[in-house]
Amino acid sequence: MADDSAPVRFVVLPPTGTRSGADAVRDILAQLGGLTTASAARKFAASCGMRRGRVECDIRVLDSVADDGPKLLEMSPEAAANLRAREPGLRIVPEVFFRPAHVRYAAHVAAPRATTAAKTRVAVVARSGGAPIRGATVVAFTDVGSAVGGEARTKADGIAEVALGTAKRIERIYVYAPPGWWGGFRKNVMVRKGTDIVVRLSRLDPAEPDCLRHFYGSADLAVGDGVTVGVIDTGVGPHPDLVVAGGSNTVLGEDPADIADNGAGHGTHVAGIIASRGGAPDGVRGLAPGVVLRSYRVFGKDAPTASNFAILKALDRAVADGCDLVNLSLGGGVRDPAIAAAIQDARAAGTLVIAAAGNAERSPVEFPAAEPACVAVSALGVKGTFPRGAMEDADVREPFGTDPREFIAGFSNVGTEIDLTGPGVGVVSTVPGGLAPMSGTSMACPAVVGVAARLLSADRATLRRKRDQVRSDAIARAVLSSGVARGFPPTFEGSGLPLP
Repeated sequence: MADDSAPVRFVVLPPTGTRSGADAVRDILAQLGGLTTASAARKFAASCGMRRGRVECDIRVLDSVADDGPKLLEMSPEAAANLRAREPGLRIVPEVFFRPAHVRYAAHVAAPRATTAAKTRVAVVARSGGAPIRGATVVAFTDVGSAVGGEARTKADGIAEVALGTAKRIERIYVYAPPGWWGGFRKNVMVRKGTDIVVRLSRLDPAEPDCLRHFYGSADLAVGDGVTVGVIDTGVGPHPDLVVAGGSNTVLGEDPADIADNGAGHGTHVAGIIASRGGAPDGVRGLAPGVVLRSYRVFGKDAPTASNFAILKALDRAVADGCDLVNLSLGGGVRDPAIAAAIQDARAAGTLVIAAAGNAERSPVEFPAAEPACVAVSALGVKGTFPRGAMEDADVREPFGTDPREFIAGFSNVGTEIDLTGPGVGVVSTVPGGLAPMSGTSMACPAVVGVAARLLSADRATLRRKRDQVRSDAIARAVLSSGVARGFPPTFEGSGLPLP
């Protein structure tokens, strides 16, 4: 049975937005900000008339955005109820967590106990020459619908031994490659005793256009000049093709100055789509390499999720730092009042937030992209912009567009909230250690941000105007108006693919 007295984390907000204009609410938020010790908590409980009991003082502040702004509190449910009763104007919402919006399949082993030691050997080799590829992750499904299967990494000999029991057929194999390679995909593979299953990968060639460059080509290094873009993600870099002007780490307990990638590579990939300054033969160019790029890390070191408070705080910092555009390639779960308030405040302060729709295979658009103040982005793919046998083959799904090579990715969420679509299948970009393709609405979102940066850079009147809702509406109007229909239903593509 759960312990109702155990401390839980809550985000405490003013009645509206993220800042309070009322003296009484400012005072109570300031008092909450001082609850860093047990004695302070006892004094606060007494001043609020909280009833005596086992948990009345079980409340302390963990983090704060500002004296008059949101707080992250740790308190028991009883203490939260007491605070809510004493200060009904405050919004007290639970801490919740969000994930990056890129495609990453995972399987769990569900073989009979007597056969769990049985391993299936998968050899991952280069398509040209057959050399073994070390450090690839093999995810194999014997039952895709139930996510039953196994996962293993290749060793120096290119072999991954995947625990699949006595499975005779593998429905799908996904191979996540190390930097410098395209991933691999096979389906309906028969398992034969004594014979390795072979997956052949193609080496990445930055000179070959992926789906991003298929539409946008290569930008001059000055494109995007004057625009500041914030990437709220797993951190950015270091990477030789990225110049990061600053930012903040808003993860509780981490160094605020540590804005580098947390090890996932996701934020670095997102940032490269917007602002990479590389070029062939060794690098790739982002859509707006001239922007001022800022990194706001909300995912802790090696952490798979980010808290709503860290995201809220990052949004607040990005607005304060003068970001014109903010990229949110993350999502999941129900609507969160804390992040929603921060997005609305950003829009009111002249900053436009663009968010990934999610990758739950045509499910409804996820929050925060579903928030009306956001621009929500689905993922578009183009057949022929990735090698045969690459992982991206699995993302091709009907309907096809006016150009029969184009499709909205099978993984992409769709719905009436979709505003635009962007290239998001097999996008090559920067990762720590080199270049790699990734797929997801996570990749489509920064493509739209890059186009928005190009448009804003060319519109100096909007760029210089007062930072308010009129300004952010003008930025949104420009990028939405740039959409070109690709022949899909509006629930799939919104206003279409933005073209600068």
